Amino acid sequence: MAYFKIENFNKSFDNTPVLKGINFTLEKGEVLSIIGSSGSGKTTLLRCINFLETPDDGLMFLDGDLLLDAKTVKSESENLLTKKRLNFGLVFQSFNLFPQYTVYKNITLAPTLFQNEKANKYKQHLINEKVPKNQIVNMVADFKKKRQQAIDEDCIALLKKIGLLEKKDFYPHELSGGQQQRVAIARALAMKPKILCFDEPTSALDPELTGEVLKVIRSLKGEGRTMIIVTHEMGFAKKVSDKVIFMANGVVEESGTPDEVFNKSQSPLLKSFLQNVDNKDGE
Repeated sequence: MAYFKIENFNKSFDNTPVLKGINFTLEKGEVLSIIGSSGSGKTTLLRCINFLETPDDGLMFLDGDLLLDAKTVKSESENLLTKKRLNFGLVFQSFNLFPQYTVYKNITLAPTLFQNEKANKYKQHLINEKVPKNQIVNMVADFKKKRQQAIDEDCIALLKKIGLLEKKDFYPHELSGGQQQRVAIARALAMKPKILCFDEPTSALDPELTGEVLKVIRSLKGEGRTMIIVTHEMGFAKKVSDKVIFMANGVVEESGTPDEVFNKSQSPLLKSFLQNVDNKDGE
């Protein structure tokens, strides 16, 4: 079975179909690029995958487990849905950093909150086991200290990876757009997702800043990360992708390897799309 599988995703807004029977698979460590014109359904598909939208029909599998069944997902608890969302990291096109927090705090906030929840559960476990109160205080404090140390170490490693260690104590407004997007990538990675998703990661950037973000994404591919990238950078999609999906009018119009999609396309819609975008072989 494929590592990740989408089966018959359908989604409508106000009785207008946006996704119409979407199917695809992805193996672990593969990079999938999703291309297509504005309004083709790319971002809606990505939002459904990340549990930000709920498909009307369809199934989603990850690593052999049924992760989403559109017919039953609305009855699931918010805690369960939150746990499922943690399988995915989403990097938005508009960065979405918290302006009041430093780079360090933006990256460590979610892991810290998550570990605090674990600390509370650990404390309750100790209470249930009738551990003396004075011991509970010390044990929980030690629990938090060790995990916060691991979060700090992860943050430093991520900042080194994206080349922004010296910006650790800066605020988002003190960074360029490209630097902010790199921080957003680090923030998504901090939760250790199984699949990293990008929604037009360079669309809000000036052309001269695009390269630094694409360089980080290329390095993640080199690490064997499983990624889904909605992108308008055709040259980049050619180089980084193992698979490419072309969406049009809410359907997968054509899919295949980069060579099959970009050089041997059969769909008139895809051929027209490629003629009207920047399809140069580069970044």
